Amino acid sequence: MLAYLPRPPTDTSRYGTFPQKQATTTTTTATATAATAAAKRSAPMPNYPSAPRRGGFVPSEASLPPSRGSLTAQQPRSRPSWCPQPAPQDTGARLYPLQALSVANIPNSARGRTSARSSTVPIPEGLQSRRCKLLEEDNPMLQSGKRQRQRYVTKVGKCQVNLGNIQDKKRFLSDIFTTIVDLKYRWFLFVFMMCYIVTWVVFGVIYFFDAWVRGDVGHQGDPEWRACIENVDGFISALLLSVESQRTIGYGTRMVTANCAEGVILLMAQSIVGSMIDAMMVGCMFVKISRPKKRAQTLIFSKNCVISRRDEKLCLMFRVGDLRESHMVDAKIRAKLIKSRQTAEGEFIPLEQSELNLGYDTGEDRLFLVEPQIICHVINCHSPFWDMSAESLRRDQFEIIIILEGIVEATGKCRCLTAGMTCQARTSYTEDEILWGYRFEPCMSLEKGAFHVDYSRFEMTFEVQTPAASAKELHELKELEQQDHSTLSLYWDHLLHPC
Repeated sequence: MLAYLPRPPTDTSRYGTFPQKQATTTTTTATATAATAAAKRSAPMPNYPSAPRRGGFVPSEASLPPSRGSLTAQQPRSRPSWCPQPAPQDTGARLYPLQALSVANIPNSARGRTSARSSTVPIPEGLQSRRCKLLEEDNPMLQSGKRQRQRYVTKVGKCQVNLGNIQDKKRFLSDIFTTIVDLKYRWFLFVFMMCYIVTWVVFGVIYFFDAWVRGDVGHQGDPEWRACIENVDGFISALLLSVESQRTIGYGTRMVTANCAEGVILLMAQSIVGSMIDAMMVGCMFVKISRPKKRAQTLIFSKNCVISRRDEKLCLMFRVGDLRESHMVDAKIRAKLIKSRQTAEGEFIPLEQSELNLGYDTGEDRLFLVEPQIICHVINCHSPFWDMSAESLRRDQFEIIIILEGIVEATGKCRCLTAGMTCQARTSYTEDEILWGYRFEPCMSLEKGAFHVDYSRFEMTFEVQTPAASAKELHELKELEQQDHSTLSLYWDHLLHPC
């Protein structure tokens, strides 16, 4: 439960060590070197750094390739060869936040001049080790490796919740049909076979006991004896009579005659019980086979979410697709945010669920899932990610659960099996699987008069210029610019028309 509670970082690797008092030249050198490191690390707009190229990490090359696929498919980079081993820290050094080394607010031109001006200054050993730590920490793949924790929902949609200490288990017997259907296949087949075997054995024992009491077993071969159950000389023959009667085989060698009323009543009872077992077991087998649970295997989700700007709004996006030609009818999609929090009164709420708006107020959550769709969540003032920036995303801990529901389309020979069955597919995304400043590549093209979907590009993303600030900060900055523009226009109007 505590894995989803956001907490500040406690490791000292997020901080750099600076001496308490340094000369002016040392401070100038540290600032210039930090600007050089920031200029090499960041793009024109500050985004997440991506994985290195196949040839290794080269400082002069761009650290972001033009295209990338799944984040989990890439290997984390090791310490660069030009980074020395970390030296032991001074006990008298003070700890400063990592943001002290960042110069994201400096324009690109000024940043380039600073880098060129400080290129001839030698880099101290301690500052170079801090620079290596900074590059390692900004790697999102190393972040994902450090924070492996228990998921609430796996990537294939299985809920990782075990129910225990259930006292009132009689509720499961009251709904015996659903209980049998929910069993695993090995236990379901075991129950299926045992229902028939037990009834055959029970009625076989009753047939043998009746034949033994009436003397039919001891008078086998006597033509003058009027037997109630003919040709039953032991338990095996009575068991065969039970199987033949319940399955309506009727070989004709063993039978119940009209010489006794209890035999006729026993045969009627077995026929009724056998019909009930057939109806129940065949119904359970039909429902278990025709359940559209396996249909969800052909509904796929992208392995990563992306955050970028769309229509001048910061959006969280992921992609869904259907691999079958028989499409889902009335497909709906929704998302839940799983995150623990602590209230103002001190109450701890584990795994609190909050809704993410995927367009249910505008109808955009209803999908016509013929080709892969990119689902968008606009980060506005009603979104739980309103205050989230690129830096806070790496520190926070949460999980996004995606639920796709629809009715399986009835087609061809499987019309009677799948008509009207509701299918549900689920997946989840943790904060390590969200790429800030990326966008999905198109996977559709027009070929020979039809649209062609290339699922090999389903997972591919590419980097776009996206500010690292939160949506709230961008909104406030936009309002401030509009206010300055209106003030400036009023000032010019006053200069032009002083009266």
